[in-house]
Amino acid sequence: MATTSEDVWQILAELATAQKETDLLLKEVSQQQKENAQQQKKTDKQLKELGRQIGGLGAKFGSFTEGLALPSMETILRQRFGMKVVSPSVRASEDGQHLEIDVLAYTNGELNTAYIVEVKSHAREESITQLKSILQRFRSFFPEHKDKKLYGILASVDLSNELREKILQEGFYVARIHDQVFELDIPDNFQPQTY
Repeated sequence: MATTSEDVWQILAELATAQKETDLLLKEVSQQQKENAQQQKKTDKQLKELGRQIGGLGAKFGSFTEGLALPSMETILRQRFGMKVVSPSVRASEDGQHLEIDVLAYTNGELNTAYIVEVKSHAREESITQLKSILQRFRSFFPEHKDKKLYGILASVDLSNELREKILQEGFYVARIHDQVFELDIPDNFQPQTY
C-alpha cells in the first residue's frame, strides 16, 4: 500500500494536534507542580511553627514540673537533710561553658554538704547521665563549695521501677510524686554516693 501525499498531510495534522495536547498537558503539570511547591512551603512553615509551639509547651511543662517539685523538695532538703539554702533554677557560666541546676541546696558549718536535685516529668536512662555530669562539673562552676560533700537527687513524676533501681545503684536519691507531693523513695539501708 502506497502512502499518498494526502496521508502524509493527515499524519502531520494528527501530529500537530497531538503536540498541542502534549504542550497543554505539560503546562497543566507545570502549573500543578508550582501549586504543590507553594503548598509544600505553607506546610513546611506550619510544621516549623508547630514545632516551635511544641518546644515551648515542653519548656513550660518542664518549668511546671520543677515548680510542682520545689515546695516538697524544699521541705525534704531542709527537714531531712538540714540544708539552710535552697535555690531553684541555678545557672552558671564559666569560659563559655554552662551549667543548669534545677534545685541547689547547701549548708555550711558542721554539715558542710550540698545537694543537687534534677527534676524530670518523665525520667529516662539519660537522666542518670545528666545528673552525674552536673555533679562532676559542679565544683568547677562553684569552687566556693569545693570542700562540701555533694549528693544527687533525681525527682520524677513518672519513673519505672527498673529505672528507680538503676538510679539507686548509681548512689542517687530518688524522689517520686505521691498525692501531689514529692517524697523520697529509697530503701532503709540506702547509702548515697558522695561526689
